[in-house]
This record gives sequence, C-alpha cells and structure tokens, in this order.
Amino acid sequence: MTAELASLQGRARIHAALGDPARLAIVDALTLGDASPGEISHDLGMPTNLVAHHVKVLTEAGLVVRGRSEGDRRRTYLRLRPEALATLTPPPLSDVGRVLFVCTRNSARSQLAAALWASRAGTPAASAGTKPASRVHPRAVAVAHRHGLHLDPTGTAHINQVAHDGDLVIAVCDNAHEELTGPVRPRLHWSVPDPVRLDTDAAFEAAFTDLAARVDRLAPVINSGDRHG
Repeated sequence: MTAELASLQGRARIHAALGDPARLAIVDALTLGDASPGEISHDLGMPTNLVAHHVKVLTEAGLVVRGRSEGDRRRTYLRLRPEALATLTPPPLSDVGRVLFVCTRNSARSQLAAALWASRAGTPAASAGTKPASRVHPRAVAVAHRHGLHLDPTGTAHINQVAHDGDLVIAVCDNAHEELTGPVRPRLHWSVPDPVRLDTDAAFEAAFTDLAARVDRLAPVINSGDRHG
C-alpha cells in the first residue's frame, strides 16, 4: 500500500467516525479538555453503553486515546488527538514556486487573485490572460483599492509572456481552464463568476470575496518547504 493511499484511508476512517452526531458531540466535548466516559455520559445525557460504543469507534479511528487516572488509578480519561483532526486537511502541494493566476482578459479576477495572494500568503504571485485586454477593469482597480490593495491599470500580459517552469497555474475562470493545454495547463481551477458580465460594484465585491476565501484555503497547504520569498 502506498503512503498516499494509507493517508486517504486514514482520513476516510476519521470522516466516517465523525459522521455520527453523537460521536461529533463527544469530540466537541473533548476539544477543550479531557473527560472520563462517565462524565461524557452525564454531560451529554447519553447512556454509558452507547458512550462506550462511540468511544471505541473514535479510538479505532485514531481520534481519541485513553489514559489511566494518576489519582485513583481506576478511572479512565479520554483525550482528543488534535493531530488526527489536522490530517483532515488536504495534503500539502509540493514543487510550487510561484503562483500564476490566469483568466481570459487578465483584467479582473486574475489580477485580484494575484494581489490577494501577495498580500495574504506573502509569496510570489503573478497574473496573465489567454486573450489579455489593454487595461485592468476600472471596477477591479476600485475594489482592490477599497480593500487596501493596488493594481496597475495597464499591467496586463499574455500567459506566454509570464509563465515559468515551476509555476502553480490556477485558472480563475472557466474559459481559461478549458482553453489552456500543454505545459501551462492549469493545476487548479477556480470557477469564479465573471464580474464584468454584470459590471456592478456588487459583482466585483462578490468576486473579490470569493477569491479571498479561496486564497485563504489554499495558502496553508502550499508546502512551506517549497515556498520562495
């Protein structure tokens, strides 16, 4: 069995263990402190035999460990293994140099994504388009400014001028994702609706919010050992 498959199977066991509301309640109860099965039963209003069953499942999934009381030597305390919960996040992406955000016109989404990445992740980022416009959309410049970011209004570029070996290419629009092939094929695809279609401040704010959330989700799983900065 490969290490990757073993990791997936382990994560699947944890997800399955957490799929029962009673077991999730036990995990919640143990998040901030340890407790005996009897205390869990009392606090959650759950029969002791049912607690025993759920604790067994959580233990087999690697989420909970038992320890003997150093006081009366008879009581058992349950302790949550937070490192097991940490494995639920996707494995780190490796071999990442710079992050390159691509959309069709390089006038809004890719520009905002690159500015957000540089601000929040603190590692190199760039943007490009498959059919770049002559300028960045004024509403994109404005929404960036409202959030303390700067966009160069004339800083658009074609992907062939920008892409480097080792880039993590992220298509932030469906057209770019479907058009790009070969060595600059996107490694990730973010299906962010085009704010230019509506051309309203609200649409650009929605795109900014969507991109910001995606940047915040991705940044922690970029292997720190592969970052440059």
